Amino acid sequence: MIALDRLGAPDRPVCPYCYTRLTRRLILFRCGGRPGPDGRRCDPSEDAELRAHLGRREHLPPVFAADGRRPRAACPHCGASTGTRVCATCHARLPVNFGRIPGRLIALVGARESGKTVFMTVLIHELMHRVGARFEASVGGSDDHTRHRFRTDYEGPLYDDARLLAATRRTGAAREPLVFRFTTRPRGPWGRRPRHTLLSFFDTAGEDLTTEESVETNLRYLENADGVILLLDPLRMPGARAEAAPGTPLPPPERAEHPPLDMLGRVTDLLLRRTGSPSRPIPVPMAVCLTKLDVFHDALDPGSPLRRPQPDAPYFDGSDSRDVHAQIRRLLHRWDGGRIDAHITNHYADARYFGVSALGHAPDAEQRLRGGVRPYRVADPFLWMLGGFGVVPSREGRS
Repeated sequence: MIALDRLGAPDRPVCPYCYTRLTRRLILFRCGGRPGPDGRRCDPSEDAELRAHLGRREHLPPVFAADGRRPRAACPHCGASTGTRVCATCHARLPVNFGRIPGRLIALVGARESGKTVFMTVLIHELMHRVGARFEASVGGSDDHTRHRFRTDYEGPLYDDARLLAATRRTGAAREPLVFRFTTRPRGPWGRRPRHTLLSFFDTAGEDLTTEESVETNLRYLENADGVILLLDPLRMPGARAEAAPGTPLPPPERAEHPPLDMLGRVTDLLLRRTGSPSRPIPVPMAVCLTKLDVFHDALDPGSPLRRPQPDAPYFDGSDSRDVHAQIRRLLHRWDGGRIDAHITNHYADARYFGVSALGHAPDAEQRLRGGVRPYRVADPFLWMLGGFGVVPSREGRS
């Protein structure tokens, strides 16, 4: 049985690398480069589509058309059999069993220097370790490229070198998402069977959100996103800066020409065009996260839900999440974010507020993390979405 995606189109899965909706029959194959029955072998060459869409400059055997619904095909050039299926648009190698297991595309958006790269790195690390153990889940890269990039460019510098990751810069070059497989073995009427979900994360530069044209060009994944995580840096809000812990390094206030509400409005415009109806709220789940919560810890009331230990039960706790939602909403209004709350309330059918800290403390003047990474509630917005998708258990559901 083919798992339906969120839009209910079993024969139109979304490529987790370029976010194009594909027809399974038209998925392409790549020759394996091995000799065929008569000894012929295909020579590798640079793949122009792979370079244009993902920025890879790799020399690989050719791509050819066959029935993409089948697991294998014979190369028409050399006759060798191959099981390497690739996207018809970007030519990236598709994950094993692509089109037969559900895929979830998570759009991570935020203004420039809002901490998206660090948040994404810590979230994935938490999924692999603490959250994986909490839900008896296995989380790993779905391909060698993702495994190498995440370890070398993200996890290694932050966790092994204790060095703050640089913000993603707008370069004009193609950027590639990180694709992971989330696997559990829930109990069912026929025993515990593996359940796989593909997760695709894309780290975009904040500058890509400054104009409507750049949003459409660089955030193409919003067209097929299953959920949106919006990061807001409260230290750029005038009302919050005064409540930060003494000695907290304060970034420059948000520039007047690029306020967070304008960035959110551009994302909303794109999602509204996707729904095709002006009379219905946007159904895509929207998780709004106030980051760097650690610098406000002492300013919070002792009974605040944001001072509780982060949940560790093997389910998403809906009651705890609603308490946090209410607290963050109050803080938004106190910190001059009331217009953001009004925008979210009036445009989104399924929205939730979260307070997170990816690092747990501020880096020193040399951008080093002397106490290591100590995240707080980083996985909450993601687990809220997975609970709604039915991927992880959720107690009391979402409201």
